[in-house]
Amino acid sequence: MKTRLLAFGLSTALLGCAGVGSVAKTESVPTSPATASSASTIALPAPIAASQPLTLKQIMADPDWMGRGVSQAYWSDDSASVLYARKRSGSPLADRYRHALDGAPEKLALAQWSAQSQPGQYNVDRSQKAWLYEGQLFVSVAGEIRQLTQDIEAIRGFRFLNDGRIAFWREHAVETIALDGGQRRLLAQLSMNNAPKAQAPEGYLATEQRKLSQYVDMGYRHANEKQALRTARISADPALAAEPFYLGEAERVSELSLSPSGRYLLVALTDKDASWRGEHDIMPNYLDPRGYVDAVKVRARVAEAKPAGQRFVVLDVEKGTQAAVTVEGLPGYDEDVLASVKRENAEARGETYVSEKAVRDIRLIQDWTWSQSAAQWHEQEDKLALMLESIDNKDRWLATVDLAKGKLVTEHRLHDMAWINYTYNDFGWLDADTLYFLSEQSGYSQLYLKSGAGTGQGKVRALTTGQQVVSTPVLSADKRHLYYKANPHHPGQYEVFRVATAGGEPEQLTDLKGMLTFQLSPDESKLLLEYSSRIRPMELYVQALGGEATQLTHTTSDAFLDYPWQAPQVVAVPSSYQDQPVYARVYLPQDYDDSKRYPAVIFNHGAGYLQNAHYGFSGYFREFMFHNLLAQQGYVVMDMDYRGSKGYGRDWRTAIYRDMGRPEVEDLRDGIHWMAANASVDPERVGTYGGSYGGFLTFMALFKQPELFQAGAALRPVTDWAHYNHGYTSNILNTPELDHLAYQRSSPIYHAEGLEKPLLIMSGVMDDNVFFQDSVRLVQRLIELEKPMFETAIYPVEPHGFRQPYSWLDEYRRIYALFERALN
Repeated sequence: MKTRLLAFGLSTALLGCAGVGSVAKTESVPTSPATASSASTIALPAPIAASQPLTLKQIMADPDWMGRGVSQAYWSDDSASVLYARKRSGSPLADRYRHALDGAPEKLALAQWSAQSQPGQYNVDRSQKAWLYEGQLFVSVAGEIRQLTQDIEAIRGFRFLNDGRIAFWREHAVETIALDGGQRRLLAQLSMNNAPKAQAPEGYLATEQRKLSQYVDMGYRHANEKQALRTARISADPALAAEPFYLGEAERVSELSLSPSGRYLLVALTDKDASWRGEHDIMPNYLDPRGYVDAVKVRARVAEAKPAGQRFVVLDVEKGTQAAVTVEGLPGYDEDVLASVKRENAEARGETYVSEKAVRDIRLIQDWTWSQSAAQWHEQEDKLALMLESIDNKDRWLATVDLAKGKLVTEHRLHDMAWINYTYNDFGWLDADTLYFLSEQSGYSQLYLKSGAGTGQGKVRALTTGQQVVSTPVLSADKRHLYYKANPHHPGQYEVFRVATAGGEPEQLTDLKGMLTFQLSPDESKLLLEYSSRIRPMELYVQALGGEATQLTHTTSDAFLDYPWQAPQVVAVPSSYQDQPVYARVYLPQDYDDSKRYPAVIFNHGAGYLQNAHYGFSGYFREFMFHNLLAQQGYVVMDMDYRGSKGYGRDWRTAIYRDMGRPEVEDLRDGIHWMAANASVDPERVGTYGGSYGGFLTFMALFKQPELFQAGAALRPVTDWAHYNHGYTSNILNTPELDHLAYQRSSPIYHAEGLEKPLLIMSGVMDDNVFFQDSVRLVQRLIELEKPMFETAIYPVEPHGFRQPYSWLDEYRRIYALFERALN
């Protein structure tokens, strides 16, 4: 084995942390994305100064040394400044700043925080803006900020009404307040009780008692007279609060939404006993400050979870009536969409399955990426649209509501025999008759319009097409354009576009060839961009429409900027299993010589549905630095966006349906072949590692294809999908009760007998995402299988995403040592 030296000291050259005024170094970007995507060979890396060797200790140190980036950025109301937060050095706390576009950032004193306008909602003519701050309602009128509430109980939502008032609500009450200083009034009150009934004797004994006693009879009569008088007074006297809407004792309010006139309330109700917590499980905290073992409650597992649908009710505040909204207006509401899966599993048990129709559990869609409500009212008219999903994950409906009749009118159905995506579900009203929405119906997320909303008629028209993923649509104030983010030129390069709602070709607004998010300024003349490149962390940029992007913040440290990081090259690995290539990042060794044969490491990103082979700065920033270190030490490193990853369309996402681990490992095999042919890699000296889903994938590769890798490290890994959560797992594998076959073929614990190469398992004891028990159960299984080639490391204080630098350092020292032993 070749002897290597790897320093563990912290280089003093990297201790500094620049302030806002530091100058950012630039990174060249490819001028032709098409060339980058089709490259079969890669260029040599830029030389790295030998005087600055990377060390694990510096990589895994508190990331403050890299700079303290911005968060929670948003425009000021006058579009002349940007407000944002920055973490304090060495502290979890953050400070807030106002940064004028033509000036320097100004740190705000604590007393100034509530005096700043926040992201919120505008009234129809955009002359007023309201927002919530610390659970209280604020409003800006002609630039003057007023605090409208100061209550103990936090406000959950609000909206402007057509008459100029603002309505706001908590869980069980809706109030209104006038902006001219008028009094607050109770608009509606919800009671989670059964409606009171006239008092009457119940049962034989009580009935006879009333007949036989004038005194008892008088008690009944007086009680009923008092109730009747109160009801009459409420109807006649506007000073009295209206009678509550009685919604029953069995449910709780999970969503409340008010119409622009203030007349109608949509209430979504859920079984009050439904909970995300598990009935039996706890997570033991062995380092509780009191010295005891603290039993921490945790989420339910998919094998025991009982997710509940929702019941929808429209409350008419004006009439005091309520109408249940039925789901019969949704096509497929009672289909047995899992019939083929149930039949396959029944046959495996030697049984026969007979399909029957039954009403499916349906709820407002739970999109994981946006905070908007799945109930959207037209801004002026009492017209309501809902985005609904089935609990079985196979259908998504965009529907309008007939408020008078309590019926749903389907505007669009998106059906997928795999699963409906938990992102790309944005929608809203273009005008009183037209909805805009995102859909993956073509195979990629595209932007559509639906005319004839509420009539059951109308047509769907696509505004965008092609092999691209469209996201985050924003409607202009004049309703003439929709702004959005997409990646039409290269899957790993995102830009901002806009398209006319009347139709026509989209207009590209940015040309940064990296990763970005955007916010349109209130005056709609500029974009606020959060942009990063492969070797530069995210900073804020401002771009006038039709102009060039200008960097606003400079928060990355000089220590980080001055280091000559190797930018990973994004390559397209030809696939042996489908026409679409597998995109990957590749790092080459320092002083790369194609006449040599190098060891290699493949990193498996987490989440499954996540994109890492892009042209922005990786969210895996420690791994990015670790891969630079491995390259310095003579390794080739590859990060693959295996099938199931984000950014490549519906079919790429759903390729793992009911068979997690097989398509991804096939892609890893292609990655090894590509490196052997194009990066001088010795295919007999390749290791792999990853965390969470990446840890799962490490298991599946070592257990099911043991010839591929010589070693693997699995961090916070899933070992048995029946023990993971319902929200994620049931999308891909259905549920264990219905689809045991999918769980058996996709869970590493069922394939542990295939382990032949060194394996390192590392888990945090306080992981409430992938439970520590996952690793415990697999370790016991490996012991019983008499497998001697695995090691474990536990981290008693760490959750799923490690927090302490010493834990990161210990973890990656072990990973590096494993690869040095097994591959060199």
